[in-house]
Amino acid sequence: GLVFIHTESSLYSLPCSPAEMEVADPTYHWVQDNAAPRLLSVTEEGHLLFQHFQAGDSGNYSCTISYTEHGALVSQTFHYSIFGYHVPENLDTVLHFQGKFCGDEWTKSFLWHLQQKLKQLEIQHHCKLQLTSTFCFPSLSKPSDDFVVQVQLEVSPFGPQWDEVCNPQDVETVTDCYHRTVQHNLRQVQLTLSRFFKEHKTFHVTVADVPSTNFTNKFVSILQTNQCSRGYGQTRQLQRCLDCCIVCPPGMFSPPKNTQCSLCPVGTYSLMYGVGFCTPCKDGLITRGPGASTTIDCVNKDQNKQGVLIVHKMPKLILIILVVLIIMNFLFNLISCYWFCREYQMKSPGASEVTESTTRMKTVTSSPQQSSQAGPDAEPAGDISHLDTNASHRGGEEHMQGAPSSAGTPNLGPVINEIDA
Repeated sequence: GLVFIHTESSLYSLPCSPAEMEVADPTYHWVQDNAAPRLLSVTEEGHLLFQHFQAGDSGNYSCTISYTEHGALVSQTFHYSIFGYHVPENLDTVLHFQGKFCGDEWTKSFLWHLQQKLKQLEIQHHCKLQLTSTFCFPSLSKPSDDFVVQVQLEVSPFGPQWDEVCNPQDVETVTDCYHRTVQHNLRQVQLTLSRFFKEHKTFHVTVADVPSTNFTNKFVSILQTNQCSRGYGQTRQLQRCLDCCIVCPPGMFSPPKNTQCSLCPVGTYSLMYGVGFCTPCKDGLITRGPGASTTIDCVNKDQNKQGVLIVHKMPKLILIILVVLIIMNFLFNLISCYWFCREYQMKSPGASEVTESTTRMKTVTSSPQQSSQAGPDAEPAGDISHLDTNASHRGGEEHMQGAPSSAGTPNLGPVINEIDA
């Protein structure tokens, strides 16, 4: 789904399906998602065409191919996320011109003449010369008589037909070709600019109803830089060009000379790809957080405060719920252990034998009269082999502790046999 197209590409063709499909009489329908309806250029083979690709052409696209198979209509839809990018190469040029006036009339007329002279260079070297800023201040040598006009020009290597020597469909080598082409064009335009301002030292400016004047070139500085254009930032998405600049998506921005896309601050938003600055919300509205990408994200400040309070309270609520769950789990485990131990004691065989023996011995101890009344038919005292040894031992000890004297000892045999019977 990810497709990267270089800025100002002369022509880029994107097929409807990622693989060639051999079907009879297909029809193609391309749409750009979440964007205002606009006319898209599509070939008979269903290829989407981009000419002079711009940052605003980035976005989510989908293509539906429909055809008939075995008498039934079949449709397949393919989705693409298209991002513009560019190699980070350009020229920054600073020019100083000395003149007698510093008014708006002379400065505007001078800049207009300068741009007309430079247009031929743009066509010759497939570049763009953009005036970025101008300043006017008194000259250091003659502050009262002379003025200096500082002009800053940005030279972009992406002019008309700049990539005519590269094949944009060859994704394996096209980025290397772009780098070589841009570096070659920038070297040529740098030499041409230096030669141009040596040949054109003075510009004569004439303005209606004011005296004419001359602007003389005194200083030229040309510096090659590797910075992103406005609305672009470096990213790791494009693996074949890790130092390239990718267009900033909605909700993000990048001012000129910046190398990273940043989230729109709170209270601002961006709707389009490749913006240099975010748009502030209307008066009285604010966003709930950074990175807003629609006007719906702008809400009243009171609503935003309520949302922030809820977000801030969430950690406390989660902590309280967690503590309650831990306590309930502890109590559950404690109760389970109690009932388990109780049932284990009731079902244990050893515990039953001990209880039974103790009951017998208590009966013996508490019934001496019954033992003395045993009849002559009782079994011999020596036959006690069928009793549990431990139980007899414990019973004997208990009986001995309860007997008043040794005189009652001969009666133990009949008593035990009588109980066992």
